[in-house]
Amino acid sequence: QVQLIESGGGSVQPGGSLRLSCVGSGRPFRNSAMAWFRRAPGKEREPVAAIDWSGETTYYSDSVKGRFTISRDNAKNTVYLQMYSLKPEDTAVYYCAARNGVVMRTERTAYDYWGQGTQVTVSS
Repeated sequence: QVQLIESGGGSVQPGGSLRLSCVGSGRPFRNSAMAWFRRAPGKEREPVAAIDWSGETTYYSDSVKGRFTISRDNAKNTVYLQMYSLKPEDTAVYYCAARNGVVMRTERTAYDYWGQGTQVTVSS
């Protein structure tokens, strides 16, 4: 059974930092592009960051560029999202996703496996 399990969410004040982790099991993900999406209350799920199989190519949405960093450790079957300078508008459930392909994509429908999500709340 393929699983993606996120961790690292929580509540922080504006300007704070969090590091999300997503561990895959059930199959190796070293040949999979992976991504982080988020869904804020009342909004659609949107892509936040994506990374190709090698970790050499990344994508960031305009709203997080310069503040978030996606990375991966294929030996650990893990992808990370380091978040700095968090803002209240970053409040959302964050989902990890993996696809059966090496090239990163930003479309939600391009991803085959999803985690359950982890809540990030930014509030003073």
